[in-house]
Amino acid sequence: MKQSKSDLSKVRMGRRTFLRRSVAGAAAITGFPMIVPASAVGAGTEVPPSERITMGCIGLGGRGGSNMSAFLGLPDVQVVAVCDVDKAHREAACQGVNARYKNEDCKSYNDFREIIYRDDIDTVCISTPDHWHAVMVNMAARAGKDIFCEKPISLTVADGQNMCRVVREYGRVLQTGTWRRSRPMCRLACEMIRNGRIGELKVIHIGLPIGYMIQGGKQEDLEKLQPVPEGLDYDLWLGPAPWAPYAPGRCHFNFRWIMDYSEGYISDWGAHYYDIGQWGNGTDLTGPISIEATGKFPRTGLYDAPIEHEITFTYKNGVKMVSTATADTTKWGMRFEGTEGELYVESDFIRSNPESISKSQIKPDEIRLYTSDDHPRNFIECVKTRGETAAPIEIAHRSASICHIASISLLLGRSLKWDPDTERFPDDEDANRMLSRAARAPWRV
Repeated sequence: MKQSKSDLSKVRMGRRTFLRRSVAGAAAITGFPMIVPASAVGAGTEVPPSERITMGCIGLGGRGGSNMSAFLGLPDVQVVAVCDVDKAHREAACQGVNARYKNEDCKSYNDFREIIYRDDIDTVCISTPDHWHAVMVNMAARAGKDIFCEKPISLTVADGQNMCRVVREYGRVLQTGTWRRSRPMCRLACEMIRNGRIGELKVIHIGLPIGYMIQGGKQEDLEKLQPVPEGLDYDLWLGPAPWAPYAPGRCHFNFRWIMDYSEGYISDWGAHYYDIGQWGNGTDLTGPISIEATGKFPRTGLYDAPIEHEITFTYKNGVKMVSTATADTTKWGMRFEGTEGELYVESDFIRSNPESISKSQIKPDEIRLYTSDDHPRNFIECVKTRGETAAPIEIAHRSASICHIASISLLLGRSLKWDPDTERFPDDEDANRMLSRAARAPWRV
């Protein structure tokens, strides 16, 4: 695997670095990724700060706070810096880090580049709105950082393609926040499907919420234009997205409902569920060949992501994945329908019809899938071993692309053919133009 082209990738040599490089070399010789037991690197015991994997956390809202807390709980990780364009977020996070380590060593920044260009930081955790992911991932990879990035990995197909190239070119380890890949029930369900427990897989039913989940107040109040509040670097929050006047409902959690920054529930929850659909279908590194989509968009107001949808993805193997927005919470999740039964799975349970399917055991000689039971821990172990993560860049890109091509079909209001090999819409330049977006300077990827 290539070494980083940047001098910024150099890290302190110590037991941690020596172990990581030694195992990486052994993996290269054998041709197989080697997993170092947690005890070998001090997990579960007190690890000296000088021997820990250092991390900077970028984006400290709801998901960012959760991700940071997870890494703070790992004894062989040292969070040394935090960054958020909202002063209140970064100050609270910095205080939390210092309280965890009982010191005042954590640095807080407004500009993420301050973290990326620090020589003493090994990894970054990116938990920003979706429209920032491509810029930050590419800059971090070029600076020699290993990367944990929230889902969806990208906002466009073109950005995802570019991220795949950059991450591989610079030899970085990347884990995407599609944490259901590290849920035993999701893995078991996909193993059952891949081993024919429901017969031949026919349809993957995906249930997503309808409308929006607005946080922070009444929607009409959140949509009112206001002066930018003190402590928020709004221009940096917008970053590569088009300029737009400030309204409190544009930033933080509710960015999900604005197409300049996200794609509504299609990418917010779909990034999880479509990903597991791909896993169960054995199509991790490819995608559907056609999309039929109908839906509804708001006619007025700040939020413009789809509020309803019915999307059918058809794969080359004949399997259909049907995504439906519904208010019926019992239908949220994933249901795999086969010729001999069906299986419903969420992160912590499996139900099947007949019941005997979910009680069956996967034999040692059957298809077994990548095993990870802790998403943050899996990332850190792979940083040390240089092995493949549970949710690497190519798989993340393919799952996110399903969200993007679905949104394009909805926006155009018609069915589309898709070539998963070229990642283009055959003979459809109107659709192909929507595979990328213009970015504000200086944030072009």
